[in-house]
Amino acid sequence: DSMVNQHAKWLKVIRHLSWRKPLPSLNYLLTSHVWRQDHNGFSHQDPGFIDHVMNKKAEVVRVYLPPDANTLLSVGDHCLRSRNYINVVVAGKQPAPVWLDIDDAALHCARGLGIWDWAGNDAGDPDVVLAAAGDVPTLEVLATVDLLRRYLPELRVRVVNVVDLMRLQPPSEHPHGLPDPEFDAIFTTDRPVIFAYHGYPWLIHRLTYRRTNHDNIHVRGYKEEGTTTTPFDMLVRNDMDRYHLVMDIIDRVPGLSRRAATVRQRMVDKRAEHHDYVRRTGEDLPEIRDWKWAAAP
Repeated sequence: DSMVNQHAKWLKVIRHLSWRKPLPSLNYLLTSHVWRQDHNGFSHQDPGFIDHVMNKKAEVVRVYLPPDANTLLSVGDHCLRSRNYINVVVAGKQPAPVWLDIDDAALHCARGLGIWDWAGNDAGDPDVVLAAAGDVPTLEVLATVDLLRRYLPELRVRVVNVVDLMRLQPPSEHPHGLPDPEFDAIFTTDRPVIFAYHGYPWLIHRLTYRRTNHDNIHVRGYKEEGTTTTPFDMLVRNDMDRYHLVMDIIDRVPGLSRRAATVRQRMVDKRAEHHDYVRRTGEDLPEIRDWKWAAAP
């Protein structure tokens, strides 16, 4: 942290020195992240480096959370070409699904965030917005959509993915910030937003507190619960698993809690089943390990 502090201050100063030539950016690629702790323990679980970097001058720092390998390639290309920044890229090193082809990935990264129409069914009028920032949160959000298709097919769901965390801020706070009309068009002004985030949840609230719909944004992320355990158990311990996200949606979409009480109980039961299975076998449930995204019928 100390070295980042010093470098950030140095970058701020040299921007005002006409004789100082631009320098290649300082690029951090964080691959041993909090959601994959099969071997490391609780002491290794801390995504707070992002929060630390976000405190630096907006003109200097950038934070990217690519959801898959192709977006990582696009982000990496951008960061390696950039000058006079500190770029933080968070991407796990374990095998993971690829959601976008290389062209769509480049477009998505250029936008910084966007609606994934292929994953949702809102047709421009969502009942709920499901947002994700990070590779593991993206997987859980899409698995949540899969469950909603099965148990609540009438629910209109919008899926939003965030690559560039700075896009959540208004332009007055960061040069990458999304203007309010564009932010409102994506996240709505009055619908519940369930946001699965890689790090500490309150950072998302901090970045969005000036937004129109901030009161309806509910964030799930890391809350200092964990041990040496399976990938899905880490999610369950921090309430960011697909079953809990379905429960969050049922609890927050107006009128849904009464008619979806049976579905909610099913999600509670699946979490209990996971709890027993992982402690008995040391592995995640087969339906978790083997889950794959299926295109909408």
